Amino acid sequence: MTEPNGERAGLRIARVAGEAMLRDWRHVHNTIIPTDPLSLDQVRERAGRNRLEVAHLGDVLVGCSTVRPPTADRAAGDPATATVIARVLPAHRRRGFGAVLYAQGLAAARAAGAEVIETVVLASNPDGLRFALAHGFVEVETYLLPGHEVPYIDLRLG
Repeated sequence: MTEPNGERAGLRIARVAGEAMLRDWRHVHNTIIPTDPLSLDQVRERAGRNRLEVAHLGDVLVGCSTVRPPTADRAAGDPATATVIARVLPAHRRRGFGAVLYAQGLAAARAAGAEVIETVVLASNPDGLRFALAHGFVEVETYLLPGHEVPYIDLRLG
């Protein structure tokens, strides 16, 4: 069960604040998405427009999450769509931490008015894809960014 502050079995999830947390979030992101590493300045910019969180088990960095706030083209009849991404370092997977990060991100997205939830997974991350599919996501698009060799997979909560 997830406590209101995001703790479960010693897992502590906190919103990114300060340089150390920015570095932690960046480390997880760049480890899981090595094809698109971010600088600290890029992470700072993302923290200004997205909800970034890091997860620790005691003093050990376990993972991070991103919630991109809902956007919609109301004139086109589009629903408010948010993106929720949970990332767990390989050594800490299959212990329920991703589920806690995801649940907290999902709650934040819905509280911000999201009607539709999406996520994105790097195709070279089979664990992430299995996690998304097991949590009810379905693939909607696969795309390759210019200059990249590994595609991304966009998924939508069914």
